[in-house]
Amino acid sequence: MAPAKILRMLGTGPSIQLLRVFGIRIGASPSWFVVLFLFIYLGADYFREILGGSVTQAYLVAVAAVFLFFVSLVLHELGHALVARREGIAIIGIDLWFFGGVAKMSSDTQSPGSEFRVAAAGPLVTLVIVALCAALLVLIQNSEALEVARLSDEAEASPTLALLVALGGINAMLFAFNLIPAFPLDGGRIARAIVWKISGNRNTATRVAGRIGEGFAYILIGLGIFLTARGELFDGIWLAVLGWFIAQAARAAVASTAFTERIDGITVADIMDAQPVSMPAATPLAQAQDEYFLRYRWDWFPVVDSGGRFLGVVREARVDEEIAAGRPALAVGEVVELADADDWRVSSDRPLEALLGDEQLRSRGALMAVDADGVLRGVVTIDQVRRALTAALPQRLA
Repeated sequence: MAPAKILRMLGTGPSIQLLRVFGIRIGASPSWFVVLFLFIYLGADYFREILGGSVTQAYLVAVAAVFLFFVSLVLHELGHALVARREGIAIIGIDLWFFGGVAKMSSDTQSPGSEFRVAAAGPLVTLVIVALCAALLVLIQNSEALEVARLSDEAEASPTLALLVALGGINAMLFAFNLIPAFPLDGGRIARAIVWKISGNRNTATRVAGRIGEGFAYILIGLGIFLTARGELFDGIWLAVLGWFIAQAARAAVASTAFTERIDGITVADIMDAQPVSMPAATPLAQAQDEYFLRYRWDWFPVVDSGGRFLGVVREARVDEEIAAGRPALAVGEVVELADADDWRVSSDRPLEALLGDEQLRSRGALMAVDADGVLRGVVTIDQVRRALTAALPQRLA
């Protein structure tokens, strides 16, 4: 619940797919396009001032700078996503939105070490980008880079130098901002990992990081109001709105700790159907049709081997197709869907909390609960999860 709720608070919502990288969907919310054109407009004025060239040149450099900046944002989020994938967390996608990017994970991390690695991956990528920009500036060995960095009125830089200074500078600011120990910023997640490691309690760590996040958000809002009162409308409103979003996300994270504490200790084994109807792999298709599909009127059934280990699911459409082709004696094990069997499996000792953001459960409606040996022990459905939550939380959390 917590990751999904925070994402809704951040307002990422539905997005338009732009591309796929390493099989990860990269999308953009409508708000991202607003920022895209706003950055190009503001960037053109900036580059016109320091380049001293034509308006066309300034706009072209601004477009290149904004494009490279958003590429760096995607790389930052890919850092989170790829490390999360290595930690066994499925990635729903990456969305660009009004205030940057979000790597949407199917579930939260399960250990302090995993939390630290996932949180630190993004800033590490950003730091590498800053280092590359700095290295390129050093290689160019041109003194005007220093003048551009100082925003000198007399400086006239080349487009390449101006681009590198702007890209390196904005990524350096992004790196510093993200390391502030305020949830849900990366620094806040790193802080949560440290407190989690020390206290041994994720909920305590989330509350600490969340409270820091709320405090930092209110500072941003106050600074934004101060700047607005001084007449710096753009910067003031931007900071105030950013602070509001961070405050909402931090508050949601703190509230989620009360939620997780109420369901602490509940596992898949506690809520699953412990007597699932499964189909032996040796069952002939004709028998499968008569004794399973026609009897229970279900679209699919789990298939197990002679030792009760889950192999995959078999669907009615595939059975009907094979029987129509004249193969009624074919064993179910020959037509079972093996390719996505892992996506159907869930450990029977997995915490209920970990199921709340499980994309596979959401898309399939049910998962096969297996033990450490892969033996099918039960079936857990979305309805069972909902009933368990209703029993554990008789009143909706604010």
